[in-house]
Amino acid sequence: MSPRAGNAGPHTLAFVESPVQLLNVLEWAHAHTPGAGLTLVVLSPVDPMTRGQLRRMAELAREEGYEVRWEEARGGASAPFQTIGGLMGVLRRADRIVMGDPFSRYVQLLLTITRASELVVVDDGTATMEFVTQLARGERLVRWHRRGARPGPRDLLFAPVSSSARRRLTPGGDRRVEVFSSMPIDETPDGVTVTANDFAWTRARFGPPRISKGADMVGTSLVETGVVDADRYLEAVRSLAKAHGARRYFAHRRESVEKLHRLAVETGLEVVRPDLPLELIARRGPVGRTILSFPSTVVHTLPLALAGTDVRVAVCDISPDWLTQTASPRAQGFLDGVTGTARDVHRLSAVQAV
Repeated sequence: MSPRAGNAGPHTLAFVESPVQLLNVLEWAHAHTPGAGLTLVVLSPVDPMTRGQLRRMAELAREEGYEVRWEEARGGASAPFQTIGGLMGVLRRADRIVMGDPFSRYVQLLLTITRASELVVVDDGTATMEFVTQLARGERLVRWHRRGARPGPRDLLFAPVSSSARRRLTPGGDRRVEVFSSMPIDETPDGVTVTANDFAWTRARFGPPRISKGADMVGTSLVETGVVDADRYLEAVRSLAKAHGARRYFAHRRESVEKLHRLAVETGLEVVRPDLPLELIARRGPVGRTILSFPSTVVHTLPLALAGTDVRVAVCDISPDWLTQTASPRAQGFLDGVTGTARDVHRLSAVQAV
């Protein structure tokens, strides 16, 4: 077992709900060696794909010497009460909380219980950019693709908890807040420490990859979140694959089975459902010489994970006419910002989707 595992004891807790969050907790711990021992608490989701990737990431975390607690946090009506009740003791003793998703209602509720003086938000991709901006402006915490939508009954019921979490995530007195991210952060809230995530653990642990000819494509869940029209998206994928000789399509864990089946039939691409976050899949290889993506977290993270290799990351813009009628009014600006702030990527104009 790694000697790091016992350094901070049970008083450092990390809460994760996705494999990417767990990966970035490992990156944070690596960056804080030798004193970043922690206990990982997985608040398991229902989605089978996400659960599978989390299981694999939990194995890697244990191999690194960290304790992992797997909580069936959504396993029925009584599950949240059992999960929170079981965590009450360690929550109250913790002096440092590391979290992957400050927008999560689960995490926000846990923040109302802890007395920790140090809070760390690790990367959750584009959501991290939005979180920091909202915190800096004193706005309520809401995911970017829901901005502009009218709050529902559950939002109104949960509003006091969300407000309390935002106050807890605001530095003051003895409370310190750190954001550990590979994303560009323009507005830094007063008192918040921002630390760069350069994927040093990933590069040390895996690779370098074998590079194959042609291109691979990275999928996105923009259709599933109601931002991009499904027909437009599939036509764009087909056009990109043809233009760049792509052979494989790495599915996002939230992409629906129905959409992926249609995509495979209509484009001829081999659909791959990774068992680990794409940063690790690409680093292990084999991987195409070019990786094609739409605006997403990977246009920021893959160049870091693949630093020192000859792999090129290319990002295709989202055309305004691909957006659905129900997309957030600020969706286009946000997606353009994700692409425009990416470093070490080749930018492609939006393909014609007809």
